[in-house]
Amino acid sequence: MVVRLDLDGNEIKAIKICMIGGGGFIGSHLCETLMWETNHTVLAIDVYSDKIDHLLQEDTPWANRISFYQANITLDPRVNDFIKDCDLTINLAAICTPADYNTRPLDTIYSNFVDAIPVVKCCSENKKRLMHFSTCEVYGKTLGSYLPADDPRRNEPEFYVLKEDDSPCLYGSIEKQRWSYACAKQLIERLIYGEGAENDLKFTVVRPFNWIGPRMDFIPGVDGPSDGVPRVLACFSTNLLRREPMKLVDGGKSQRTFLYIKDAIKAVMLMIDNPGRANGHIFNVGNPTNEASVKELADVMTEVYSKVTGLPKLPQPTVEVSSLEFYGVGYDDSDRRIPDMNLIQKQLGWNPETSLNDLLEVTLDYQHKTYADSIAQSMNSSKAA
Repeated sequence: MVVRLDLDGNEIKAIKICMIGGGGFIGSHLCETLMWETNHTVLAIDVYSDKIDHLLQEDTPWANRISFYQANITLDPRVNDFIKDCDLTINLAAICTPADYNTRPLDTIYSNFVDAIPVVKCCSENKKRLMHFSTCEVYGKTLGSYLPADDPRRNEPEFYVLKEDDSPCLYGSIEKQRWSYACAKQLIERLIYGEGAENDLKFTVVRPFNWIGPRMDFIPGVDGPSDGVPRVLACFSTNLLRREPMKLVDGGKSQRTFLYIKDAIKAVMLMIDNPGRANGHIFNVGNPTNEASVKELADVMTEVYSKVTGLPKLPQPTVEVSSLEFYGVGYDDSDRRIPDMNLIQKQLGWNPETSLNDLLEVTLDYQHKTYADSIAQSMNSSKAA
């Protein structure tokens, strides 16, 4: 493998990485890049390994550089030993599905705050570098959302563009349990920042803005619980695969920006390989040019799915449902999430590259090839019964 250089022209030395949540959506893509493009070693820790099984085969060139440990970080005492044995810990573990925030607020808070505390403390006490994955949801609602609907300031960037070091975190009332996730993520960020300030923890916090791509979430009844409700991409993919209307919660008015997972992994790799530029920072990682309302996302997915499959579009591709009906009592939402990109551009020179149409084409092609047959079989079985 050719010598790799960091952004300052220095040779990148091989390190050992403890990746908690290494078997998930982000972890699987990150493990692929680490194996295919670097000499780094990875200890992947997760409950399941199916998304990285292709990397764990004994006959691969990187077989001695990746190992998988089935472990629950809340119960397995080996996790501390894994952290101590590595140079960098990447914590991807989380409950991060909006459908869970109302129905499982305690699990959400424990998973995203309480269970992460020992990882932070172990890194701090043993002088190990930590890369912690947070969320764009820590910002909550934009300042503009509190202005009257016809106030022209809603269109001024300072009222809706979210900046790592300046934007406040604005949430709904306590009874809106949808914010259990955002609050837990914000509090662990504050703990990490405090460990950095008081105990010299070397850390980087990543705030993903709707990363999308193959292997994201699950398809209910196929590789996940039949009554499960994944995030919007997998929900809409399931509807498309089953040839049924996509459900627009409260009309799909909320706006989001969407980033292709391969672009996101390039940003993460820059953070891994340039600690001098990444340590002590919180980074937005998103694509401001890929903004769409949830309804617009559904419209684009309808067009793209028809293109990649050759199937005709449904006469009624969407149907509106209330948030109460879809998520239950206690749901609330943020209006827009536009990341300010100045910090990551300045520190790491990173910019997203993939358009919304292109990332959806790759993703929906994968979804169709991976799940269409299984969906058809399950639907036929249901009809037969």
